[in-house]
Amino acid sequence: MEKCNIKALAVAIGALWAFSVLLLAWMAAFGWGREMVIVLASVYLGYAPTFLGGIIGAVWAFIDGAIAGAIIAWVYNIVAQK
Repeated sequence: MEKCNIKALAVAIGALWAFSVLLLAWMAAFGWGREMVIVLASVYLGYAPTFLGGIIGAVWAFIDGAIAGAIIAWVYNIVAQK
């Protein structure tokens, strides 16, 4: 089996999650998904349904997603060896 590139998956998942969180905040500024932003704001400090709040949340989400992506790739590489 081929190994998964840990850095590549970490960046890919981090970027995807950051974009999703950013888009959600900007949509919530117009009323769509406001409850979801409130839930995520309890985890991501500074996240809010505003332009700046979306950017702050996206930074947190990138870090969070990158860590998750790295863990997923690391576990996959361990399991795939067997």
